[in-house]
Amino acid sequence: MIETDICIIGAGPVGLFTVFEAGLLKLRCHLVDYLPQPGGQLSEIYPKKPIYDIPGFPTVDAQELVDNLMEQARPFKPTFTLGERVEIINRLEDESFELITHLGTQIHAKIICIAGGLGVFEPRKPAIDNLDKYEKKGVEYMVLDPEKFRDKKIVIAGGGDSALDWTMFLANVASELTMVHRGEMFRGAPDSVEKIKKLAEEGKIKLKLNSNVTHLHGDEILEKVTITHNDGTPHEIDSDHYLALFGLSPKLGPIANWGLNIEKNAINVNTRDYSTNVKGIYAIGDINNYEGKLKLILCGFHEAAIMCHSAAEAISGKKPTLKYTTVNGVNAF
Repeated sequence: MIETDICIIGAGPVGLFTVFEAGLLKLRCHLVDYLPQPGGQLSEIYPKKPIYDIPGFPTVDAQELVDNLMEQARPFKPTFTLGERVEIINRLEDESFELITHLGTQIHAKIICIAGGLGVFEPRKPAIDNLDKYEKKGVEYMVLDPEKFRDKKIVIAGGGDSALDWTMFLANVASELTMVHRGEMFRGAPDSVEKIKKLAEEGKIKLKLNSNVTHLHGDEILEKVTITHNDGTPHEIDSDHYLALFGLSPKLGPIANWGLNIEKNAINVNTRDYSTNVKGIYAIGDINNYEGKLKLILCGFHEAAIMCHSAAEAISGKKPTLKYTTVNGVNAF
């Protein structure tokens, strides 16, 4: 059982800044995110995209902002459960919470802060009839541990940055790697596309364009895949793993079942402290809803600060004293 003061559901920029604000009040945080790394959609979807509305930064790349937030949070020693989704929340006798992820990780927290952005980012799955049969038995939608693919035969499908980046990385890990893309033009960075083509020319990977993975084979685990060209020509290849990297789509997910007041896929909150209708659970960032709501990162930062002071009061029973970092500095644990 992981013990923490605040369990933050969502490790995007607002969730990461919450660690800093909570740390100033001597509250420890544990973050849970379904993505394999902190940063939310900034890291997963547009890491190189410039952001222009962060105070003090005329422009900052999305991943640079995430890296800075991680550095800002580091003195307060946050802990993470990544690649997992909170499925169940139980209220305990002392009014604290037990959270259980879909992989069985248990977290005990005094306060829950939902900073899930647009919700749980779930993988976009290809239309393959027997796909479900091989999930966790050879079919993967994200890379959590690259060493899992050491000396294995891998098929990667997709045409965006994630597919390109992991193809380049795993080309030196896998014993055999085939990249499959339904068209000829990729959606990723031009430099990455050139590197992929060079790997194919050098024989380090096999590149199948105008093609799709259409069927999976194997008794208990994945053993082969069928790749079908757009002209209808199929052929089978041996494969230990099929990585379907078609991006992610946001969904509210299990949050919808936690008894919260939800309107238009967002959680209604009290703007006094961004608390929900369930005592001890707060919602900040793009996941919440209130009159005048602006879905901006900087608004989420404001909400995080207010929420942490309310959480500190709920935990200790007394209102915390506002201390200015310009006077007191940053005192870590």
